[in-house]
Amino acid sequence: MTDTYVTSATQYIDAEGTRYAYRRFGHERGVPLILFQNFRQGMDNVDPLLLDGFARDRPVILFDNAGVASSSGETPDTIEAMADQAVAFVGALNLTELDVLGFSIGGYSAQAFVLRHPHLVRRLMLVGTAPRAQEPRTDPRVDQVVSRPALGFGLEEYLFLLFTPSQASQAAGRDAWDRQQAAWEQRLQGGLDIDPPTSSQTAKAQYAAILEWRQAKAERFAELKTIKQPTLVVNGSNDIMVPTINSWILAQNIPNALLIVYPDAGHGAHFQYPELFLQHSQLFLGA
Repeated sequence: MTDTYVTSATQYIDAEGTRYAYRRFGHERGVPLILFQNFRQGMDNVDPLLLDGFARDRPVILFDNAGVASSSGETPDTIEAMADQAVAFVGALNLTELDVLGFSIGGYSAQAFVLRHPHLVRRLMLVGTAPRAQEPRTDPRVDQVVSRPALGFGLEEYLFLLFTPSQASQAAGRDAWDRQQAAWEQRLQGGLDIDPPTSSQTAKAQYAAILEWRQAKAERFAELKTIKQPTLVVNGSNDIMVPTINSWILAQNIPNALLIVYPDAGHGAHFQYPELFLQHSQLFLGA
């Protein structure tokens, strides 16, 4: 394996007027796995245990889409535009086949990516996400928390949004937080950077895109039936950010979809069960 999360340097590439920040690490051969991130998050907000687990068998690509964190430009306010910008980035790297993992709003972008550019995607993983015209969340506290400035977003918010209130889930959340913090420190000690917080422009644009994604454009869920790629849908049993029922809807409407729901888990189920999620993902990607 060439480099891991903590040893991979940030690189930059220009595409259509935007300077994209990215990192590529892991096994040199195989279909690259590209990650589409969640709300306001950049390259340093994924469990390093997952990243290095994936990287043992394939190249892993993290990137900041336009306007996000270390990339230049402005973040657009529609999911489809975000997907098209991701395509520009992929094209600049001369990549012709990818496996795609989208988490939360990144899962929205991943769906738009495969719907608009299906020739680029071999396999699709959708984690803690929802289709267009989704079933909405009902807990008013979620919007109050996600609207807080990035500098005010810490462990308390992380545990509330991504994990259930149970003792076991909260403990798993603290473990995931500690892994992330330790990996950041290792990067900094090694002279490498971590992403700056996303801007208010990105936060506002992404939130506008989320609101627009909740609206139907045609027959509800019809476009999901056109996704031909094998798809793994993953969530926790009690996701307060993107209600778990949406994962069932995805699995019911994507023709070749497999659904996994982890018990006593929330939006960050893959962070709560990282080893199990890795096993399931590797079986899926290697099938």
